[in-house]
Amino acid sequence: MHRLRLNSTTRWLIVAAIFIFSGALGYVQNSQKIDDISPQTTSKLRCDAPLSQNRKEFVVYLTEQSIAEKALPLLCANNVVQRQFGDVQVIIGRNDFDTFRFVNHGVPELTLVKSNVVDAFGADRIYHYDSIAAHPDYSAYFIALREKPALSKEYLLGKRIGILDYPSSRSGHIVPKTVLQRLGLNDSNIKLYYYNSHQELRRALMAGEVDIISSYWGKADEQILSRSYITSLENSVPGMRWYLKMQDNNTDLRCAIQQVITEISNNHPRKYYRDVVLINECKSNENL
Repeated sequence: MHRLRLNSTTRWLIVAAIFIFSGALGYVQNSQKIDDISPQTTSKLRCDAPLSQNRKEFVVYLTEQSIAEKALPLLCANNVVQRQFGDVQVIIGRNDFDTFRFVNHGVPELTLVKSNVVDAFGADRIYHYDSIAAHPDYSAYFIALREKPALSKEYLLGKRIGILDYPSSRSGHIVPKTVLQRLGLNDSNIKLYYYNSHQELRRALMAGEVDIISSYWGKADEQILSRSYITSLENSVPGMRWYLKMQDNNTDLRCAIQQVITEISNNHPRKYYRDVVLINECKSNENL
């Protein structure tokens, strides 16, 4: 009997060990699968072929698809970029989380974002992001489809208002919110809807998803909206700026990227992006 009990105990120990090992193996495998899945919010573009054996990539972070599509071939064909980097990767962000995890951690060599994004993250001081080109600031408006918005609590009460999906540190978000707070309005008595771009705001307004949007007024808007139905807000919104990481005094790269920005702007269909000012513009291209 003693021998039988010993064998039974041994068998139970073996079964328990197999169970524990199988569970641990499954946990490790599942953990590895989870770790491999990164947030699927961005899209990435690369050159058709690597530029060289150099392992260093020229990483660009943008939030505008049309800018990304124009920037990639220009960067891949640029002589200075080809000399200094082995490949170009253009990351197209879709929301605030993308901007935070890339710009706040100094991932891109080049980025196009609002100045107060860089200021809020301290990225200019930490990662030496230097502003090399700027698009203009613009005025913010409340825009409606069928009537002129009034800046009063009585009018805005219960309205569905579309605003850009920016954190409160950025003016694209804070301008309408400041106006609303001044009027005694908040999330409890109005409905705020967040969108990733000005184009999405216009689509939502035309589709009837919202009653009012907060955005700029452009010439193209006159084709689909009425200037009679816009109301100016008090603050202007900082324009987009190009930032290049300048930890080294890489003047060749700075001049080359300014050339690329100029080409993008000259050929962009939107007037806003065609209006750009180069900061400390390179006067000579002899080294490029």
